[in-house]
Amino acid sequence: MKILLKQKETNPLSQLPKLNRIIGQIEGVKRMLETGRACTDILTQLRSVRGAVKAIESNLLNMYLKESVCRSFGNEKEREKALKEVYELFSRFEN
Repeated sequence: MKILLKQKETNPLSQLPKLNRIIGQIEGVKRMLETGRACTDILTQLRSVRGAVKAIESNLLNMYLKESVCRSFGNEKEREKALKEVYELFSRFEN
């Protein structure tokens, strides 16, 4: 998990382009099914979709945690320490 987020990654709307790519991938999987493509090809694409969804989920979780922790602590040093601890904890359970 990333501990420091880029400025644009603090806005959930920044995930829309990634979500649009996923929609395109899903439409591609549908076409693959309709045209009788090999199951191995379809499964490969679905795995890619799952990875992309997981990345968005992780980004949104990072944004939420950073926002929540920033509101909870006034002292920047305490805030950064708490953020690091929370991110390390979640990274253990991410997979």
